[in-house]
Amino acid sequence: MGTPANLDQATTLSATATDASDIETRTPSKATSQSCLHDTKSSDSNHDLSRKERTDLKRSIADVFRIQVISNSDVRSPIITLGSTSFFHVRANNLYIVAVTKCNANAALVFEYCYRFIAIAKSYFGKVDEEAVKNNFVLIYELIDEINDFGYPQNSEIDTLKSYITTESVMSTNIAAEESSKITTQATGATSWRRGDVKYKKNEAFVDVVETVNLSMSAKGTVLRADVDGHILMRAYLSGTPECKFGLNDKLVIDKSERGTTDAVELDDCRFHQCVRLDEFDSTRTISFIPPDGEFELMSYRSTSNVKLPLRIIPTVNEIGTTQVSYNITVKTNFNNKLSATNVVVRIPTPLNTTNVDCKVPNGKAKYVPAENVVVWKIPRIQGGQEMTFMGTAQLTSTTRRQVWARPPIDVDFQVLMFTSSGLIVRFLKVFEKSNYNSIKWVRYLTKASGTYQIRF
Repeated sequence: MGTPANLDQATTLSATATDASDIETRTPSKATSQSCLHDTKSSDSNHDLSRKERTDLKRSIADVFRIQVISNSDVRSPIITLGSTSFFHVRANNLYIVAVTKCNANAALVFEYCYRFIAIAKSYFGKVDEEAVKNNFVLIYELIDEINDFGYPQNSEIDTLKSYITTESVMSTNIAAEESSKITTQATGATSWRRGDVKYKKNEAFVDVVETVNLSMSAKGTVLRADVDGHILMRAYLSGTPECKFGLNDKLVIDKSERGTTDAVELDDCRFHQCVRLDEFDSTRTISFIPPDGEFELMSYRSTSNVKLPLRIIPTVNEIGTTQVSYNITVKTNFNNKLSATNVVVRIPTPLNTTNVDCKVPNGKAKYVPAENVVVWKIPRIQGGQEMTFMGTAQLTSTTRRQVWARPPIDVDFQVLMFTSSGLIVRFLKVFEKSNYNSIKWVRYLTKASGTYQIRF
């Protein structure tokens, strides 16, 4: 979230949140009290949009937030407690999305709710800013009334909300009886995330396993930190209400008591979409679910064991007197020759008093960037089994007082298709539907790094 250029010219949106363990389906134990939107540019500080959910807070509570938080440049925390009232806020452009509570609320849940509200708003009117709010007052009222009931969060699934809260007034006011019945079933039934009358001429399912590798390696070649942040993304364009089964590795370890198995894929912090039947996953490592229509995140996970590093960087950097630094940086691939790394960018730091760098590379382009004190080596593609070496000499200006060079780490960005650093693979993807139609399934793997793959020298 970007910080507004002028806090006194920001807009405050106060929404409700709860202390519940699951804002989607479970009944929360505590609720907050008021939803309002007010523009702090207004001289009389009137609320431009207000919806009072409960009676334990006054309507003027938004003015308290404006004076104590927005107008106070010393406030840095996203949570502030004034008396018995707690304010949780996040920023979106020039808006403050604020949750107010007098209860001992679950902070993680409150912020999840605030970000969910932003996502819903974006799906309806694109950019979330002051102008969008002013142009969509009625729609925001409808959304707040629908996703909140007496301060408790209700269904916040975007697809479900869009089926009966539309930006077209005709659809909002004149819904046929049959359509209303479908909406009620979707909002209260077991599959609130999907309607049963979805139809496609071509039934397809796309699965993307996307992993981001984080590496910190010492100058001696010791791995200080290596972990994977993974996401399984799915785009489901399937008719009806299909049942999908999704199989992962046979040797998949999630329980910490089972760690240490040879060649096993060990995952931490697994999170699933609400459509997944968790009991089947625990017993068979098969993900069974009825998918939402369109694009969604099926699963996210982390892996800190048995991480396969796609690229190995071997740096040799020597300071020659006080006027030169020689570089010999080798990039080696750690995957088979059928795969390749693309969009490889190696950022090699140089001393602050560098005047010029003579670069020699066998492939790609290397250029010294004085403003960033780095040499940027861009390699379009490296095939598996290959290695490439950058050789260069940095010319330094002589200084009366020699400064110790801090030697920041070398940073590498890249993408490798059809490779996973965690070792996670999709064994099968099956689609079952009562009409027994044929469906096309696609699975793609992508491992990447962007600012998180660092080697010290």
